[in-house]
Amino acid sequence: MTLRRRLYLTLEPTEKGGLPERIFEAFLIIIIILNIGAIVLDSVQEMHRDYQTFFYILETVSIVLFSCEYVLRIYSIVENPKYADPVKGRLRFMIRPMAIIDLLSFLPFYLAFLPLDLRVLRIFRLMVVFRLFKIARYLHALKIFRRVIADRKEQLVLSFIFILFILVLISFAMFYVEKDNPDPKNPFTSIPATMWWGIATLTTVGYGDMVPATPLGKTLGGLFAIAGVGLLALPAGILSSGFYELLHKEIKPEPKKCPHCGKDIHDHN
Repeated sequence: MTLRRRLYLTLEPTEKGGLPERIFEAFLIIIIILNIGAIVLDSVQEMHRDYQTFFYILETVSIVLFSCEYVLRIYSIVENPKYADPVKGRLRFMIRPMAIIDLLSFLPFYLAFLPLDLRVLRIFRLMVVFRLFKIARYLHALKIFRRVIADRKEQLVLSFIFILFILVLISFAMFYVEKDNPDPKNPFTSIPATMWWGIATLTTVGYGDMVPATPLGKTLGGLFAIAGVGLLALPAGILSSGFYELLHKEIKPEPKKCPHCGKDIHDHN
């Protein structure tokens, strides 16, 4: 087995591997989880002050590891027949979503050395959150979720378009009901401003920063809140049915083989 083939089997979780591959996979998952924890804890001032050295060392080690992992993936991906071409195959692999996530997980570190505006660097710094998505490559549950999304994308898109349509409709209605309210603090100043109230109402969050004052507005607000409970159940129902169908697919039993001729044996009642 060539070194490139060994690297491909080690780095690609979809390929069956032995103990070394499973150890590397577990190690990478631990590193990703540590990075996620470090990003969260580093935002606490006390933790940042007391453990700044540890966070810096973890960041440096992770950058080196993620950079090497990305380069080695690009190098070894030609072992996959889909990306066998040394140039075009590697380029096609590099534009895949997971490959882009791998790149964005360490790219901000190197951009910090470029003479860029600090505001631009802060935006790029937010890319470290993409390390969270790297773990999706190794979790079977997330692969199932991705398959359900792909299978039900048309229904999900239609449901979200319908929800958006209802949002615009109720915002339109509430604006024209409340716009003549003489209160100088009337928050329903425009349809876009009213859409914020519509989002909070349909999702039944109810922040309370925008409240209808007229009797008709209160009546409509109550009806819209009740409708929102059922409306947001649409995408949830689509996803749950997708999960059910995917996890309960009937597995056809393998046909029995004749021990003499090797042909399938069909049961006749």
